[in-house]
Amino acid sequence: MNEDLSIINANTRNEKIKNFVLNHKIKIISGIIILIIAIIVAFSYDKYLNDKKKEISDNFNSITIEYTEKNSEKTARSLIEVINKKDPTYSPLSLYFIIDNNLVSDTKLVNSLFDILIIDTKLDNEIKNLIIYKKALYNADKVTESDLLSILKPIINSKSVWKSHAMYLIGEYFYAKNEKQKAKEFFNQIISLEDSNANIRLQAEKRINRDLGE
Repeated sequence: MNEDLSIINANTRNEKIKNFVLNHKIKIISGIIILIIAIIVAFSYDKYLNDKKKEISDNFNSITIEYTEKNSEKTARSLIEVINKKDPTYSPLSLYFIIDNNLVSDTKLVNSLFDILIIDTKLDNEIKNLIIYKKALYNADKVTESDLLSILKPIINSKSVWKSHAMYLIGEYFYAKNEKQKAKEFFNQIISLEDSNANIRLQAEKRINRDLGE
């Protein structure tokens, strides 16, 4: 009796499944097709991104390898094109190369390139903070106190690993302008930070003890 009931229940279940498939055949087939298309698109897009990354990488390497003082203007133009591609790896490297080799003398242009990285390029947060710090470093001897503080504000108001570096730069800025009390305040803040960079803390302590003692 129990075996008969099991057979009947199994047949009923199979029949329900069969009817469900028949009644929803179009939806099931459509769902499978959509899934296959989604997988193909995902793989194709991933391949596109990888190919694009390799193209930018090859382009950057070619530009920097071929660089000489004679083709500095061409190198600068080519690297600016890479920066405008907003690649998280090679756009920053291109700007660093431009600055390290003094390929662009126009400060306004260089700052606009910094802004492309900071504002428009998708970067890890600490990489972005590093670029902000480098922008401040680049401008430190060209801008006013308020401008320098404005550039570094996102780092100063954060818990970034670059915070102590930013504060040290401001301290040195004030020290160079002979505003020793302001400089000392920033150096003391570095010393009081729990997670300040050890070397930066040491430099701040040396600056206070050597040059800013009472």
